[in-house]
Amino acid sequence: MPQNTPERGRKRQLYQLFLGVDGGGTKTNVALMDESHEVVAEGSGGPSNPLRVGVETAVANIAKAIDAACDSGGVSRGDIVAATLGLAGVRRQDIRERVRDSFATRFRVKKTSVTTDADIALYGTTLGKAGLVVIAGTGSVCIGVDDNGEKFIAGGWGPVAGDEGGGRGIAGEALHAVAKASDGRGPLTKLSEQAADYFRASNVENLIGAIYAPQMDNSRIAGFARLVVETAQDGDKVAIEILRDAGHELGTAAAAVLKKLGLEKRKVPIGCVGSVFKAGDLLTDPMTEIIARVAPKAFLTDPQMPPAHAAALMAMKNGNSKMI
Repeated sequence: MPQNTPERGRKRQLYQLFLGVDGGGTKTNVALMDESHEVVAEGSGGPSNPLRVGVETAVANIAKAIDAACDSGGVSRGDIVAATLGLAGVRRQDIRERVRDSFATRFRVKKTSVTTDADIALYGTTLGKAGLVVIAGTGSVCIGVDDNGEKFIAGGWGPVAGDEGGGRGIAGEALHAVAKASDGRGPLTKLSEQAADYFRASNVENLIGAIYAPQMDNSRIAGFARLVVETAQDGDKVAIEILRDAGHELGTAAAAVLKKLGLEKRKVPIGCVGSVFKAGDLLTDPMTEIIARVAPKAFLTDPQMPPAHAAALMAMKNGNSKMI
């Protein structure tokens, strides 16, 4: 049996954890970081976009993800002293306040900040310096920051008014192509059989009943983007064109942010975050073409750390600035 040495007792007494949350419309990832910047535990849970699932469900899913992290890492909720919740759907201040209040009723965390998932992804790319991040998961958004800390956002308008280049947007364009192919208004594509299989329709003609079913949601539709990518990688011209258009949309959003922040002549990083970027060059080549017309020195890159880790680092910075 290990002895309770003074060193062990002193370390436990001073032990502090900083919570980072990356929550979206499909899932929630959390990370717990200690004072030495080491991520000691991670966990995941259901969606935590309050606009999609409601504030209480969002916070409940965050809590489940935290419990999963604590269980896996053998740590305690009581050691969390600061938290940064980076969530989709919290651009409005009143929603951020409601999430913070609900979170406070479940956790006694001294310092909690609620910000957007785009903000934490940006920090994971730039660590506070000038640069951008483009997020293309279920939805899409681009956010950038200049040397003075000024930020600007393009996109993030959701499935009705936006999501171009995101999974929902790509899947929507693919379904448009399938409908046109079925009617003879567009070229034939392997996406037709992929769509029937993915949405569990007996044939293409029965897709209408599947995609407009009451239980169908944006997350399920966005998931079809994975098959669009696979079909494009297999050489389907329609799927390739859909990804090319998606890349153009993401590049256009990045170009708008670069111009708004006056970063056109700077060699700044543009982080790429989200499952859509698994498409690789089929997406990033057209994206880069658009960006290069505005900011030829800007470059695409992987983030320096995952969004949940970045949120934990932000929590540490907010909780005790002397540790950064």
